[in-house]
Amino acid sequence: MRKTSLIFLGALVGVVATLLLTQPHTLLMGSAARAAASATAASDTYRELDLFGDVFERVRADYVEKPDDSKLVESAINGMLAGLDPHSAYMNPHSFRDMQVQTRGEFGGLGIEVTMEDGLIKVVAPIDDTPAAKAGVMANDIITQLDDSAVQGLTIDQAVDKMRGPVNTKIKLTIVRRGSDKPVEVTIVRDIVRVKSVRSHPEGADVGYIRVTQFNERTTDGLKQAINDLNSQLGADKIKGYILDLRNNPGGLLDEVISVSETFLERGEIVSTRGRKPEETQRFNARRGAMIKGKPLIVLINGGSASASEIVAGALQDQKRATLIGTRSFGKGSVQTIIPLGGGNGALRLTTARYFTPSGRSIQATGITPDIEVLQDVPDNLKAQMDTKGEASLRGHLKAEGAEQTGSQSYVPPDESDDKAIKMALDLLRGTATNVAFPPKPTAAVHN
Repeated sequence: MRKTSLIFLGALVGVVATLLLTQPHTLLMGSAARAAASATAASDTYRELDLFGDVFERVRADYVEKPDDSKLVESAINGMLAGLDPHSAYMNPHSFRDMQVQTRGEFGGLGIEVTMEDGLIKVVAPIDDTPAAKAGVMANDIITQLDDSAVQGLTIDQAVDKMRGPVNTKIKLTIVRRGSDKPVEVTIVRDIVRVKSVRSHPEGADVGYIRVTQFNERTTDGLKQAINDLNSQLGADKIKGYILDLRNNPGGLLDEVISVSETFLERGEIVSTRGRKPEETQRFNARRGAMIKGKPLIVLINGGSASASEIVAGALQDQKRATLIGTRSFGKGSVQTIIPLGGGNGALRLTTARYFTPSGRSIQATGITPDIEVLQDVPDNLKAQMDTKGEASLRGHLKAEGAEQTGSQSYVPPDESDDKAIKMALDLLRGTATNVAFPPKPTAAVHN
């Protein structure tokens, strides 16, 4: 299963067990009773399918304009999947190809991660060094119009298609931004978006800073190159530690989650995924050995750190390999499997499992809590915008295995000198500040 078909984007685990525990008499039914129950369930299902067929034929025959049969079927499929959870969806052939291109780390467009909220397009985060980021698009912006056409009524795929287009063509976004009195209009020139998912630079002469913006097919190679570059620039023996910045990282590929985690872990479990059936449980362990040779590591997270980035943070926290600084993460703890449908019919993006950190934590709708909370000083005009609601606020989300948590700061100061999380990390690594959470105690690690 370690294929790019598994994607952490944001399972009815426990439901079957609950039914069996609360209704044990169902286990004692005789074969005749079971057969009758099965036949009844099948009959009910076919009756519902007959209803769908009746509605489909009535629409085809009597709608005021002749409908497109393929669009009717696609809309019906989308409606079925949308009723499951916010992350399951049907991808038509076009959107399936787009997804494959994006996971390779290069695609055409504006360079923003978006989601659908109340029928409008909400910006999860702009991708660094893309047209959208350069034009000032911000996390939590609500896009209401594209070239003066309303977004309301479009699916997310339709909206994304409108935002894409030939290189060097323009598109105007109308944005509602909390803290602004009136809508903001932004004109962006489309370009090829080459996602450089890893960036790094020295902090002074003794600390290496590495930022991972997403987990695509190039991420692990980029991370290894960043570590080698920092060792060459600073001298491996002179480095006091590393900062891994996962803030506003929306997720990506499972393969990359495992290999990135292995870059920092000598051994131990990284993550487990658990589907509806017990035999579908998988565990992934570090096996290659770390590259930073036991040097101290601090991981930065915030309300925009979701899914794959939460797995890396949770693994390093549970294995006591890193100290986490920042604010609680987004809380997307589910796995989506890409299931090609064959015959050029696109694919399903279906939620098939929840994931758990090495200690057995599910972060679904709760998030990862940092070891040291650091809140940023947010400018007054952005204060209403910089709290991300999190997974627990999404309609139809999978429920948490405990108390749900919503809302966490996602602001990252554009000027690093104002970044309180980085300042705290540097002070700890250089010994000018102390905290009981740093360094973590290896004896408390979970080496499954």
